[in-house]
Amino acid sequence: MDLTALRHDLHRHPELGFEETWTKAKVAQTLRDLGLEVYEGVGIVGVLRSGSGNRAIGLRADMDALPIQEISTHSYASENEGKMHACGHDGHMAMLLGAAADLAANPAFDGTIVFIFQPNEEHGHGARAMIDEGLLEAHPVDEIYAIHNLPGAAVGQVSTRVGQICASESLFEITINGQGGHASMPHVGVDAITVGAEMVLALQTIIARKMAPGAGAVVSVTEFITDGQRNVLPGTAVLKGDVRARVPEDRKAIAAFMGQIVDGIAAAHNVTASFDFDTVFIEAINAPEPVQAVVRAAQAAGLEVDGDRPPMSFSEDFAHFTNAIPGCFLLLGNGTSGAYGQPLHSNNYDFNDALLPIGANFWATLAKDRLPIRQDTQ
Repeated sequence: MDLTALRHDLHRHPELGFEETWTKAKVAQTLRDLGLEVYEGVGIVGVLRSGSGNRAIGLRADMDALPIQEISTHSYASENEGKMHACGHDGHMAMLLGAAADLAANPAFDGTIVFIFQPNEEHGHGARAMIDEGLLEAHPVDEIYAIHNLPGAAVGQVSTRVGQICASESLFEITINGQGGHASMPHVGVDAITVGAEMVLALQTIIARKMAPGAGAVVSVTEFITDGQRNVLPGTAVLKGDVRARVPEDRKAIAAFMGQIVDGIAAAHNVTASFDFDTVFIEAINAPEPVQAVVRAAQAAGLEVDGDRPPMSFSEDFAHFTNAIPGCFLLLGNGTSGAYGQPLHSNNYDFNDALLPIGANFWATLAKDRLPIRQDTQ
């Protein structure tokens, strides 16, 4: 299988979450051509069996792209206006398909491998949708694994850790209802923009004064929307933002502190305010045994490995899988130079094709480690 050509084809046809029609058809046909059982639903599932073992593992890749206009000039740049594989999901799919090809041609394992191609990772809805559809009942697995490339790390460097590996992401919205009026007479009403500004500053004290140093939590106000005009004080203001946390206890504590601040400042100014806190991504937690297996497989594949990397501040939809069954999320270095070292989600990022055979071989090595052929059957 020409993994580079496959990845470039996927890169040319990026699709947003739950719109991956072309992508799903491409993945499904590739799996069928390899002789795997293929199941189509919210995502695509390929099943490969060998021997008589009753153990099963799941290997997951994400399929969706981002609403970004690509500025790259390479021959395989996005052909879909305003859409781009700016996070490397094209490479993730190609590596997993490459592993499927290797394992189908050389089934040196005993058990079942479930290849999971998940939609809508970027908005945190794809894993939950596949689980709700019955993925884990229809294709039960003992463990599950996922790879994400990491720009800025050496090509092929594997890093992971036991415990929390990715942060949760919660979105909040605060609506303030005051009394607008003329800009020359602020004392007549209570302009919502002043109340909102006070809330913005107070929210920052949660991390600085309420959380333990090193907790790794973040509270960011990202939008401040009012109905004010040139000489009109706003009567309504909406604050929106993003919260990251490493453990559920901190996430819940932050939500409680935010509610107290909103209620307290609103009461102090005699206005009403509502507060909504919605957790989209939960914390991704790696189980000990799968992490040990990843470290072992990386070493067996001759890769540099760090089995105790610091937790990542970004969030990952794979967390819903590791919340249901033991698993491991790992990072695979994408390189440090040029487009390969550009940040994820940037309009000039590119997945490193040199990583494709490395990732495919790692997946195959891991599968053989987790589903070894019994000596008494050889």
